[in-house]
Amino acid sequence: MTPWEALRGAAALGPYFVWEPWEAGHGWRPLSELLDADVVAERVGVARQTLVRMSGLGVDEIGEREVASIMFLGWASRLVSPLVGAVATTGVLPRAEIGQLWWRPVEGGPLPVAYDRVAAADKADLDVVKALLQVVSKRFSLPEHLLWGNVASALGGAAGMIADSAPEHAASAAAAVEQLLGQAPLKNTAVLEQPDPETERWFLVRRNCCLYYRIPGGGKCGDCVLTPEAVRRQHWQAVLRNRRRS
Repeated sequence: MTPWEALRGAAALGPYFVWEPWEAGHGWRPLSELLDADVVAERVGVARQTLVRMSGLGVDEIGEREVASIMFLGWASRLVSPLVGAVATTGVLPRAEIGQLWWRPVEGGPLPVAYDRVAAADKADLDVVKALLQVVSKRFSLPEHLLWGNVASALGGAAGMIADSAPEHAASAAAAVEQLLGQAPLKNTAVLEQPDPETERWFLVRRNCCLYYRIPGGGKCGDCVLTPEAVRRQHWQAVLRNRRRS
């Protein structure tokens, strides 16, 4: 199976797993633009204004750094989920360099991503994510370890979505994510837990926080280090109950 076929298969898992084949026009811009701190700041500004309109809050009530962290988590999800989906469902791991990827601006929802060329890889390569992470970290004074925690969260989210939509691939998705979490720079950012050894459903537990709780009304994510253990396990049990019913 080719990496292109693997990506087409991953796309069936949901919108976060879609990389589109690139075509000239259609509003696509080189992903390398997002290595420009001014472009990143402009996108954070758009996201911040969107939250202002949706919440009715003043712009001063929604922190720029917090929005940057959440936006980067979304970008990370769009860059890693298709790769996790491809390798989990087909065994083929695609690889694309930043010069072969494209993006299209949107005000909300998953960032559209397209690829020009991809190759098969022997191991996961986080270079594209790392390059974006370093720009966001420097521009918004966000610790790199916090943003790597966001990458871990994106990986855990991908594994969870695969487990829920294609349970036959749950174990391979978890294995791929667990391997990444055991290596630098993701080592010690998060762990995967399997609360029911008879059910192939794993849940990520972070060792830091994406700052979402600082956005008014945001609350704490299920994988957040700040989520009380009892609340976390209640959430896990609810997911497992729903899984058994389906």
